Amino acid sequence: MSSENTANIAITKVLYTAKVHITGGREGNATSNDNRLNVSLSTPGGSGNGTNPEQLFAAGWSACFIGAMRHNASSLQIPLPKDLAVDAEVDLGTGEGGFYLQARLNVKLPGLSAEQAKTVVEAAHQTCPYSKATHGNINVEINVAV
Repeated sequence: MSSENTANIAITKVLYTAKVHITGGREGNATSNDNRLNVSLSTPGGSGNGTNPEQLFAAGWSACFIGAMRHNASSLQIPLPKDLAVDAEVDLGTGEGGFYLQARLNVKLPGLSAEQAKTVVEAAHQTCPYSKATHGNINVEINVAV
């Protein structure tokens, strides 16, 4: 199997490459090459003690989305609250054609006006790499609380 650039995106500079070794699939282990990540994996709702890919995806997207909000808020001259947060919910489900994901990002920006929060969140959703990757591929709902 060969890989190809089906997205027609040209990355001109790679900033970081995550390298993770997985054994055992959903009932296995994930270890990064620098050993900063070393977690047991379990099937969602199963009896195992590990995390699952959906939780890891939710954590990664949330962290990246907060970074994108900070990046955009600076250029928009909107001061972000110190206690901003994103509560991500990623659903694994089935539909016609197999398994699918859908997600909700519940963004909390206390102290901002509704207009400021909307501006920052919309900009973040346009620049966050996870948001770009999911755009048009899964159902995404973004809720904002101020």
